[in-house]
Amino acid sequence: MTWPATRACRACSSAGPTLAARRVVPVDPAAFNHVTHEILGAAIEVHRTLGLQRPIPLTYKGHLLDESYRVDLVVEGVVVVEVKAVVAMPPVYQAQTLTYMRLMECPAGLLINFNVPKLMDGVKRLINPRAK
Repeated sequence: MTWPATRACRACSSAGPTLAARRVVPVDPAAFNHVTHEILGAAIEVHRTLGLQRPIPLTYKGHLLDESYRVDLVVEGVVVVEVKAVVAMPPVYQAQTLTYMRLMECPAGLLINFNVPKLMDGVKRLINPRAK
């Protein structure tokens, strides 16, 4: 199988935009199947072990509500991990993570934005002072 050919790419010059032809090299997916297989296997193992998108039941005045929140990850029952891939990290995401931490009674949380050049610049560590 080969990837579809690219018609052309746009280049800018002082005379304005021009089209330049680009050579497409065929890619054999079988050449990297073993790598993607390993990645997907690890992702499935993480999902089974850590429980991605774990539901958080909601109760109000002793009544269980039909709705629930969904936390991305809870690690070892003490750290809530909320994952994003966004241009900007508005305060509502931090509030969301703190809410999950309170409901799960987790003392720590990580809010991680993968849409940054350096991952650590997208990490916000949170502490829940109400945790037991």
